[in-house]
Amino acid sequence: MVLRLSRRLWQRMCLHVAAESPQEACGLLAGRDGQPQAVYAVRNELASPTHFRMDATEQWAAFQAMEAKGLELLAIYHSHPNGPAGPSQQDILNANYPGVAHLIWSLVGEEWVCRAFLLDSGAEIELELQLQGE
Repeated sequence: MVLRLSRRLWQRMCLHVAAESPQEACGLLAGRDGQPQAVYAVRNELASPTHFRMDATEQWAAFQAMEAKGLELLAIYHSHPNGPAGPSQQDILNANYPGVAHLIWSLVGEEWVCRAFLLDSGAEIELELQLQGE
């Protein structure tokens, strides 16, 4: 499976996770017909370098904005500023949206990298990420 992202959306997420470091950042990626169109940064109410929990009010506002624009949730993103570069056991246990990708940003040297996974039913399936235009 492939997830195609515009460079503009990639950059928005990258700037968000970098700005929140060394705390974990989190947010949502929404789109239409499987094509990402919007990023919604959501405050990590735990303000932790190793865990995240989306602020419920901000998450709800993001879902309302998506609905108003006719968008659907395509992915949940968060960062692992200190690794690992893939899902933690906690990430797998907390995956509650079947069919929704999980984008995990991690710092490799001085560069932020992102990997995508489906975490349905405890499985960990890596998706291919392709950057497009813009």
